[in-house]
Amino acid sequence: MSEENAALLETGVPRTLQVTANNADELWQERRQWFFKPVAGYGSKGAYRGSKLTKGTFAQILESDYIAQAYVPPSERLVLVDGERRKLKVDARLYTYRGDLLLAAARLYQGQTTNFRTPGGGFAPILVD
Repeated sequence: MSEENAALLETGVPRTLQVTANNADELWQERRQWFFKPVAGYGSKGAYRGSKLTKGTFAQILESDYIAQAYVPPSERLVLVDGERRKLKVDARLYTYRGDLLLAAARLYQGQTTNFRTPGGGFAPILVD
């Protein structure tokens, strides 16, 4: 990877650590600052927000292959729903294939995870110049 691409990723990807027995105590103490994700996971399966983590679940994480990623709150946008302004969370998605961008879209939602049940939520376009 080029230095330029590495620097770009460093500015856009939250701090990420491998979860190990060596850093377990520190990660547990600071768990509210972290989001725990399986290394080979996808679609939020097996991911845990540190502030919701129990000791039992953390013990399971230590026995598996996990990373801890700095928690970054989602951005929010005002959306007009049935004539009322609502603040919804935004999750940008880039769909790629073999290094080419196929689609850029945002998910608008309320609650802990993205969903399609939020009134006014769902997919939203991302306009690119």
